[in-house]
Amino acid sequence: MSLLDLSSELAIGIDIGGTNTKYGLVNHRGEILAQGDIPTDRSPDVTDFINDLYDALSPIIMESKAKIRGIGVGAPNGNYYTGTIEYAPNLPWKGIIPLAKLIGEKFDVSCTLTNDANAAAVGEMMYGAARGMKDFIMITLGTGVGSGIVANGHLIYGHDGFAGELGHTIIRHGGRLHWSTGAEGSLEAYCSATGITLTAKELRQKHSDSLLNNYKEEEINSKIVYECAEKGDEAAKETFRFTGQILGEALANFIMFSSPEAIILFGGVIKAGDYILNPTREHMEKNLLPIFRDKVGLVFSELKEADAAILGASALAWES
Repeated sequence: MSLLDLSSELAIGIDIGGTNTKYGLVNHRGEILAQGDIPTDRSPDVTDFINDLYDALSPIIMESKAKIRGIGVGAPNGNYYTGTIEYAPNLPWKGIIPLAKLIGEKFDVSCTLTNDANAAAVGEMMYGAARGMKDFIMITLGTGVGSGIVANGHLIYGHDGFAGELGHTIIRHGGRLHWSTGAEGSLEAYCSATGITLTAKELRQKHSDSLLNNYKEEEINSKIVYECAEKGDEAAKETFRFTGQILGEALANFIMFSSPEAIILFGGVIKAGDYILNPTREHMEKNLLPIFRDKVGLVFSELKEADAAILGASALAWES
């Protein structure tokens, strides 16, 4: 079956990461018809990066023989209003980069840009667990904690395009120092994969018989913690219980702010399953006012982790 048989109109989704940039050609049903990636960090000049992207995508576009609806881009510190990436610390291009304009001109097609977590929320609304929902919050639990807030069917961008940084809200005043922002007690400092690793390292010192003590300090990560929890290790299970408690308390605050239909959890951390979901749900409900209790779904994303970034970015093109 040719690409043309599947759809006569396609969107391009681009997910820009600090090391690699993923791209894909997507139809309106959320099927990725072709995809690939290029290095991000080998192009200190953004013009070289866009040229590399064009060289990689052009053959795919020509083969598809389809009309390109538009290009959607998810990127760190991406501003939907201005189409710019602004002072992204993990990208090689410094300052304010008019990326949507540059890509749109190179490809001669409209380009929409937002940050990666917002792109994931749009993807979930179009292709995933939030289909049909007009009010939900997407929480991405990976190396960091990202979020996208949808209310009345629209993403909340705020006056400047940067609304929705729930991962950097303070949920333990005077708590754990964040390794990058310097904030004390932020959600990301506890509920990201990095935060879980830090908690496990702290808790294993209190459990001399913990399986976690069989690993060197630098070997411990959230995957190891999960594997130890599966073997019945108390320190590992307590790590997820503690993480879920903090996440649940934070989600209760978010729910009382926007009254969503559901909270959608996405990212590598959710592979811990019930170890993190059960305490999260318990402490979320426990900290809600009665009028909000038992109303808000807490569900895992339906998007494949490997495809979600491309799908989320491509959804921006269909929305524009």
